Amino acid sequence: MSNFKKIFPFVLPYKKYAYLNIFFNVLYAIFSTLSFVALIPILKVIFNDKKEIFQKPVYHGISHLKSFCENYLNYYLTDSIDKNGSFYVLMIMIIFIVIIFMLKNLFNYWAMYFSTFMRNGILMDMRISIYKKITSLPLGYYSKTTKGDVISKTIADVNEISNSYLSILEMVVREPLTIIFTLATMLFLSLKLTLFVLFFIPISGFIISKIGKSLKKNSIIVQEQQGKMLSILEETLTGLRVIKSFTAEKKFRSAFKETSLNFYKYSNIVLNRQNLASPMSEFLGILVIGILLVYGGYLVFVEKQMEAGFFLGYIMLAYNILTPAKAISKASYGLKRGNASADRVLEILEQENPIVSKTDAIEKDTFESEISIKNINFKYEDEIVLKNFSLEVKKGETVALVGQSGSGKSTIANLLTRFYDVNEGTIEIDSVAIKDMNLQSLRGLMGLVTQDSILFNDTIKANISLGKLDATDEEIIEALKIANAYEFVIDLPKGIYSNIGDSGNKLSGGQKQRLSIARAVLKNPPIMILDEATSALDTESEKFVQIALENMMQNRTSIVIAHRLSTIQKADKIVVLHKGEIVEQGTHDELITRNGTYNKLVIMQSFE
Repeated sequence: MSNFKKIFPFVLPYKKYAYLNIFFNVLYAIFSTLSFVALIPILKVIFNDKKEIFQKPVYHGISHLKSFCENYLNYYLTDSIDKNGSFYVLMIMIIFIVIIFMLKNLFNYWAMYFSTFMRNGILMDMRISIYKKITSLPLGYYSKTTKGDVISKTIADVNEISNSYLSILEMVVREPLTIIFTLATMLFLSLKLTLFVLFFIPISGFIISKIGKSLKKNSIIVQEQQGKMLSILEETLTGLRVIKSFTAEKKFRSAFKETSLNFYKYSNIVLNRQNLASPMSEFLGILVIGILLVYGGYLVFVEKQMEAGFFLGYIMLAYNILTPAKAISKASYGLKRGNASADRVLEILEQENPIVSKTDAIEKDTFESEISIKNINFKYEDEIVLKNFSLEVKKGETVALVGQSGSGKSTIANLLTRFYDVNEGTIEIDSVAIKDMNLQSLRGLMGLVTQDSILFNDTIKANISLGKLDATDEEIIEALKIANAYEFVIDLPKGIYSNIGDSGNKLSGGQKQRLSIARAVLKNPPIMILDEATSALDTESEKFVQIALENMMQNRTSIVIAHRLSTIQKADKIVVLHKGEIVEQGTHDELITRNGTYNKLVIMQSFE
């Protein structure tokens, strides 16, 4: 129940629907019992099983209530049949029982009606909370998990919680109340017979609980395999061009087939265990009723302690326990599956986010003098990336970071934007540590253009206006012109309202990169970070993009992470990294003169 307590806050906004659901479930339980009790007088009329009583019975207190009710019913039937005939009395009783059944099902509908609003509302809020958490967690979290597993938790596991975990409301209200009201009526009709029922119910419960003992463990495996399937599917769709070019379809099909077989195997185990709940509980219930028929028949025909009409009504009431008992056993299995899904969902919701704004964080919307990186050390898990790294970037300067792959260039961009936090040392903007700044205001000072042009399946306007959500068409067009992108956008059928497809797949690499630059231009930040923005482009596209970058960097502080050294020759300062440490820094001409690491990199690229 600890998981249910953690999920309970999602129920609170919908407590009105929960109360209405409980109210109508109580009415349903009452009328469910009444619907079977009302059959007793009909059975007595049909089988002519009434004791003729012509004198109206007198009530002598609670201890004689049962005999008073039996006698009053027999008196009413004797008197009504004498006055109106058996058929008329039967018709009146049938109308009465039809009304009871109608009310019972109406209350059932209203209970489910309000449960639907509550369940779907909880489902919606839970997904929104998970999505909010997904967008707030640091990038480091996603290096330890797969996208498919996160999607599975957001969609499949939340659905499982809705379908099985939230059915606990019915389990703890409607079904138990139906059983309690039915048992109370059965106790009233016959203490001896009801003791038989009460003896067998715990035995049935014990057998059913034994069957479902391993359900949670297998349910977790099912959800994990589903996450793996979604992960393979997502990777396949993303890398379909690579898979086809390397003729690796067979390998990926084999991996997907293996995961699907595991999902098939454990799904069968879980569902078959769950499906066993209903027939097992029904069989045990029928076994109890069989014993009741034997013992009840003895009371009616041998000892004559009970009238046949009452006994048949009692058997129907006993059978009325079977339906809620089956529902409870299925819900208890569902609870185990829901509990497994809740574990996975709560794993995201309770994930600690180490990169958050402090409560007294400083709001800063201007950049005045310099960025200072002071003696920072950083490692990804056990891999040391930066060692005692220090750098100063003055306002208006363009500083380039160069070095071989794995030297720590892109890590600096991740640390400046606080996608990751340094292990030691500090990063300051205008003498204010970025850990003391509000995250939104920190990132508001920076524009980021990466090697991978991340675009969304939407219009050009929608993609670019991420930099400024209230931007006018004129502002977007101006940003496109600065980014050297307006020439190809104007030729599209709908201009800036053209959809660019999934990940911008309707555009070339150079066109996508120029849209990314336009997005950064529209944001108009004082600090620009360019993380290998031209390394994935061909020579012609690079020329267009380079012009766009030079336009964008005018009158801005820029940190350029470059693989192609031809793009950073005009930088005010070039910093050369090797294995996380600065080995050289200076202008292009100064570094060439030194004939050191930078000069070797230039010569190598010239040969290439």
